[in-house]
Amino acid sequence: MPEAPHDPAGQPETPAQPGAKIAPSSPRVNLLPVPGVAAICLYLFVLAAVIIIGVVDGHHYPRLYLCFSAAFLSASFGLLLLLRWAWALALSAVFLLASYNLWIFASLHQFPALVQGLLNLVFFLYLIRPEVHSRLH
Repeated sequence: MPEAPHDPAGQPETPAQPGAKIAPSSPRVNLLPVPGVAAICLYLFVLAAVIIIGVVDGHHYPRLYLCFSAAFLSASFGLLLLLRWAWALALSAVFLLASYNLWIFASLHQFPALVQGLLNLVFFLYLIRPEVHSRLH
């Protein structure tokens, strides 16, 4: 009696049945498993663009602020790819921005600083969720 043919892994091959679904051999990689990550990446990208425009214009920010812009851009694109180092960079960026804006509100009583500080605080609290941290590479 002939044996059933084997695949390279040593498992016997089974003929496909009509209507049977074949599972993919590798798990599907989902680049945006959590929707808030895309919003945070877009926020960091827009913030970096505003800084670049402010530096190029020459009236709003000194050239040293381009370092912040580079950090925001790398955190944004790295977080889209779910890289762990980019998560840490984005987490520190939104925490420092929240602290700075809330300090501006406390000392100068500027309402826009309170809004931006609270927005950064919400982003910080979203990034430290275990669901977000567990999906990073």
